[in-house]
Amino acid sequence: MTLTLPDRTTSEPAREIEPAAVAWHRVCPVDALEPTWGEAVLIEGRQIALVLVEPGELYAIDHRDPVTSAYVMARGIVGSRGDRATIASPLLKQVYDLQTGACLDDPGLAVATYRTRVVAGEVEVEVAA
Repeated sequence: MTLTLPDRTTSEPAREIEPAAVAWHRVCPVDALEPTWGEAVLIEGRQIALVLVEPGELYAIDHRDPVTSAYVMARGIVGSRGDRATIASPLLKQVYDLQTGACLDDPGLAVATYRTRVVAGEVEVEVAA
């Protein structure tokens, strides 16, 4: 899909803007993941943490801790706050919502999140190219 947006700064005709290319990447069998335990994967040069909270509830977030810049989030502590699945950084213990990436302890922090799906028993993660 190509979006056409008018250029509001001049009287030039509308220009076309290509959306960022995204693709699904097969990373591992779902059976290779353990509930409440993260695993790190490398996709398109990005380190991503996969977190299987329970069977059927799979999340993908940046593996990089936004506070320390260390690639450790897959080793975080999986839990919940209310009905939200969470992961706490293993270093300084900030807690992040696995669905939105928002930090529940500091609104100024967040981790990127990625869509996941399981196709024929294989985990796939959607990442922009």
